[in-house]
Amino acid sequence: MKLLFDFFPILLFFIAYKAAGIYTATVVAIIAAFLQVGLYWFKHRRFENMHLVTLALIVVFGGATLVLQDEMFIKWKPTVLNWLFALAFLGSYFIGKQTLVQRMLGKAVVLPGKIWIRLNLSWILFFFALGAINLYIVYYFDTDTWVNFKLFGMLGLTIFFIIIQSLYIARFAGLDKTEEES
Repeated sequence: MKLLFDFFPILLFFIAYKAAGIYTATVVAIIAAFLQVGLYWFKHRRFENMHLVTLALIVVFGGATLVLQDEMFIKWKPTVLNWLFALAFLGSYFIGKQTLVQRMLGKAVVLPGKIWIRLNLSWILFFFALGAINLYIVYYFDTDTWVNFKLFGMLGLTIFFIIIQSLYIARFAGLDKTEEES
């Protein structure tokens, strides 16, 4: 359910693009991002950082797309977002005592320290690759293909990656923090 909530602005962008084009879809995405942040705050009385970062980027890149009538700005937004996520995961090696992935999942699962480091590194690589793939699609394919990739490709790759991560975590879940991989 959370994944659907996180992706609903992208879904609305997709539907609006198919119905009315890139500029209408951009307006819809901006409105949907504000709605997403507002609904989350209304339900939880707090903001989620990912939603705020996404909102800021959609306002900046979407706004530039609309003001300058240049769709390239909105097409770059997923790359910038994914690369910011990669930087956040990378920065967690230097800020705090735990990696970002351990901070997010550490209360739910116990893993050896080495495994947390590998998981965090895999997220860095995933977000960097996803941003790079987006740029490849932007520059070598038409807008229709990019919009389809933005919804189905990115969502599909993310779900696939999460499944792979879950299988990897399951191999080590419950091991003592000091145990090494066998």
